[in-house]
Amino acid sequence: MSINNLSNERRTNYRWVICAMLFFATTVNYLDRQVLSLTWPLFIGPEFGWTNDDYGTITAWFSILYAVCMLFAGKFVDWMDTKKGFLWAIGIWSVGACLHAFCGIATSGILAGEWFVTFAEAKETIGRIGDGAMVVSVSVVLFIFARFVLALGEAGNFPAAIKATAEYFPKKDRAFSTSIFNSGATIGAMIAPACILYIAELWGWEATFIIIGVLGFIWMGFWVFTYKKPDRNPGVNAAELAYIRQDALTDDATATASAEKKIPFLRCFGYRQTWAFAFGKFMTDGVWWFYLFWMPKYLQTVFHLEGTAQVLPLTVLYTVVMVSIYGGWLPSYFIRRRGMDPYAGRMRSMLIFAFFPLLALFAQPLGGYSYWLTVVIIGIAGAAHQAWSANIFSTVGDMFPRTAIATVTGIGGMAGGLGSFFVQKAAGKIFDYTGRTNMRFLGFEGEPSGYFMIFIFCAAAYLIGWVVMKSLVPRYKPISAE
Repeated sequence: MSINNLSNERRTNYRWVICAMLFFATTVNYLDRQVLSLTWPLFIGPEFGWTNDDYGTITAWFSILYAVCMLFAGKFVDWMDTKKGFLWAIGIWSVGACLHAFCGIATSGILAGEWFVTFAEAKETIGRIGDGAMVVSVSVVLFIFARFVLALGEAGNFPAAIKATAEYFPKKDRAFSTSIFNSGATIGAMIAPACILYIAELWGWEATFIIIGVLGFIWMGFWVFTYKKPDRNPGVNAAELAYIRQDALTDDATATASAEKKIPFLRCFGYRQTWAFAFGKFMTDGVWWFYLFWMPKYLQTVFHLEGTAQVLPLTVLYTVVMVSIYGGWLPSYFIRRRGMDPYAGRMRSMLIFAFFPLLALFAQPLGGYSYWLTVVIIGIAGAAHQAWSANIFSTVGDMFPRTAIATVTGIGGMAGGLGSFFVQKAAGKIFDYTGRTNMRFLGFEGEPSGYFMIFIFCAAAYLIGWVVMKSLVPRYKPISAE
């Protein structure tokens, strides 16, 4: 039976309200994630005496903690279900975001016994402590703890968002809807410099963590009243519900019943589809996080842009990344116009996107002419990542039943976090080593040579990831729970 025959009503579009909520949640997620990367080079690092390696250690631990949390976050969201799971996730990460602001006071308390002080008084106390190594050690541990709470909550964002997308969109529209909410990562990164750097200069770096952290609590209030299952949502009429469920309507009764059964957690690791998704995330998530966590320091080190001077370049960079929203359109074209199955359409699209990051090889060499060339090229590479990311997330919904989507997404997120751990830790050590030894590499000297090494990995990661994914899962093969 066709969708049109199920209802003569004009179809509502409440699914796009849900997509908008997912977009805002992801925007807040990346605003919270960006605060440290923007404030550490000029504010936090000098206050505590951090090196590149110290910052790399914090971001690496965030990545590995995020990875471990992602492994269980998906299962947690499947257990709690979408609405409650998302509320828990954003509530925890908002608390974690705010905790960063108090790391200075905690450092003052641990080392000098002065706990009940203002932020300014804590700075003065830290400045009087003679043992700089202890200040570094204690502050790094405290920031790692705050990042752990942030990671614990943020790990639930994408499993919950992908699950909500699978509940509200048919397969043919999931890549596009995912690219829309996933663009919140870009929007968050784009507006972060203007918000965070100015707040830090006006009221201190502590205020940025608190103000941005509070946004998550505001989102929770809207989510409580906005989200209901499609079949219980008064904003979704029969025509829209039929459209959302069109994949189930075309399946036979056995397949539909099978899709509702749960796949045990450990069994998910027995599927090649899980490993394909996980490897794709392992190879590429670290690239995006490198751009996200290190671009402010890169602009400072290579082009001598500091503080608010970075606002326009970073805004332009992430504006270019916004092109990625069309990444969800391309597989829809292959599926609808070329008659490809969803997996084939997405893999064809991902192969195309995998070639664009190769431009990162030219980002630093062309920076000798103008840093704007570097900014635009990295923006294009970032756009390719986000387009790739929207499609790799959608492959989970294509191949797994709804009851396992968040779990498998969490497994892939764990792999992505693990890959990012290696990139972050390697970056910090390489930048300190090349800067200390004034190392030369392919025409670059000192710390810039270290950045060029990382750019080489960033350029090749996607093609490597695509080849392995295609080798593991050559063709469309959906999983049925039995």
